[in-house]
Amino acid sequence: MSNGEGRRQAVALAYQDHESAPRVVAKGYGELAERIMSEATRQGIYVHDAPEIVALLMQLNIDEEIPASLYQVVAELLVWVFELSGEGVAPLR
Repeated sequence: MSNGEGRRQAVALAYQDHESAPRVVAKGYGELAERIMSEATRQGIYVHDAPEIVALLMQLNIDEEIPASLYQVVAELLVWVFELSGEGVAPLR
């Protein structure tokens, strides 16, 4: 999520074991961004405020996998989520 100086914006990512990379499953500005964040919170999904990452992810299409250039940044974000959830860091497969 990000609100910076302009409209609030949000991007939701999902990752399944059979996929090669996380993909964008929702994105939006303004009221839609608020609904995305509200639904994530309601479902117990962690919401992280990272304007720089959101700006990059907003350039992707829905269902598009993140590009290799964002793997490191998103991996660091996923480590943060695993640590917050108490599951620790997911083992490599």
